[in-house]
Amino acid sequence: MQITGLRYGKQLLDLVEFPAAKMLTGGATKEEIQELLDESGKVVVKPFFYGGVGKKGKSGLIRIVDNVHDAMKAKEELYFASHNWGAKTVRANGVTFEEYIESDIEVYFSISVSTRLRKPIFIISTYGGVDIETLPPEKKHSTWIDPFIGIKSFDLTNVLGDMGCPQQYISPLVQTLPKLWELYDNYGLTTIELNPIRMKKVENRYVPIGCDLKAAFDQDNPGWRRLGLPKTIFQADVTPFEAEINLLRTYQGQSDVLELNPEGTIVPFMFGGGANSAATETLGTKGIFSSDFGGNPPYDKMYDISRIVFKHWYDQANVLLIIGGKANNTDIYVTFKGMFDALRDHVSRHGKRPIYTVVGRGGPNLIRGMFYGKDILDRLKLPYKMFGYDSSMIGVLDYARQIDDWWAEKGRAAYEKKFKS
Repeated sequence: MQITGLRYGKQLLDLVEFPAAKMLTGGATKEEIQELLDESGKVVVKPFFYGGVGKKGKSGLIRIVDNVHDAMKAKEELYFASHNWGAKTVRANGVTFEEYIESDIEVYFSISVSTRLRKPIFIISTYGGVDIETLPPEKKHSTWIDPFIGIKSFDLTNVLGDMGCPQQYISPLVQTLPKLWELYDNYGLTTIELNPIRMKKVENRYVPIGCDLKAAFDQDNPGWRRLGLPKTIFQADVTPFEAEINLLRTYQGQSDVLELNPEGTIVPFMFGGGANSAATETLGTKGIFSSDFGGNPPYDKMYDISRIVFKHWYDQANVLLIIGGKANNTDIYVTFKGMFDALRDHVSRHGKRPIYTVVGRGGPNLIRGMFYGKDILDRLKLPYKMFGYDSSMIGVLDYARQIDDWWAEKGRAAYEKKFKS
């Protein structure tokens, strides 16, 4: 997801005239906040994060207040709040003050593409306000959408009736929800999710109000550019490690990293998209980051990448993993020389901490590169295992996982005992 919340979500909903909760940004004055309080009785204060950051409510980062003093106090506490999201800690970049909607029902509604049906589908539930994945099948319903027709009113009527939706809410929902297909279809979205939609009574009728929104875009579809959204919505928090590596992006060779598990114990140098996919999935939480250093990087670039990697992660790692398929044009000797020279220099400057090296690679100058790495590892008296191009990549990755467990349990202790005696 690139958008969460109403800071930019309300802008999307306004395009198709889908009602959304009134919202003020963190720069709102006390007078503006008081006006919102006078109208709705309460205000919901939420931190704003770039990128698709969720689970804020479960982490205690959403406050409901009924006076300006508490609203400003919540702003002070949440404006730069830290939040554990996945394996990362992210920091807020402001707050929003949102209208509080009283409602005895919360509706979940989303549009996305089914990977099974290869068609757009909508999912709806009258038990919203919670993670849709936690609901049993009988409390949610999915229907595929004909792209040439859009969302059909009778589909919504039938589904809401079958789910036991109160009769007074069915007609307003049937009239309003199809607007989201227009938004999804015209502006390059891959997913849009409203959770919850609350029913607000306005005079003698009920109006569905979007109170929270998540959205993801296909950046190759130019439709999203017509929304006028800032490009920063596609930026998540960048870690110091990622920022340093990103400075090395040049015309030759890739330097793509994504820090996944800062508590991991395997440092993975991945070469190629296939190795990236296989290693990221197989290593799981053991892999510290996901990477792709393919594209025949020159020596200086490979050395600098490795120097940064070792600076950040050498001291906590059990295993140094170098993994890739059989390269077509990447010079294995050059890349290995860059990595192992950086390892040698790091140990020379900062001291040696025992680490086990696992290599699985193929391509031009493979033997020369492996012997170069072997010579440095032998001089450093560090253990290693090298696999050639005819070895199974998954087998090498499984071996690295097993070595990681063994090294942590008894391998390192046995190594230290051997070389201290």
